[in-house]
Amino acid sequence: MDKFIKGILVASLLTVGLMLSSCSNSPSDEELKQLSDLKAEVSSLESKVVDKTKEKTTLQKQIDEKNAKLQQCQSDQEAVKKGLGK
Repeated sequence: MDKFIKGILVASLLTVGLMLSSCSNSPSDEELKQLSDLKAEVSSLESKVVDKTKEKTTLQKQIDEKNAKLQQCQSDQEAVKKGLGK
């Protein structure tokens, strides 16, 4: 009989505990604000990524132009050396 009462007591406590700790179906105002803030931060970071990608493309074009100019200068230097007989 003592085990029976303890079993009912444990079951009752578990039931009450589950009822008290049940989850809400809708987010709180604080959670909605956090979500909104995170979405704004993601949008800002995505914008920065786009800007940095454009900047990288511009810098890569400048590097390519300077490399082409360097190759032309080296080619001209070799032509001058051959013309001078060196």
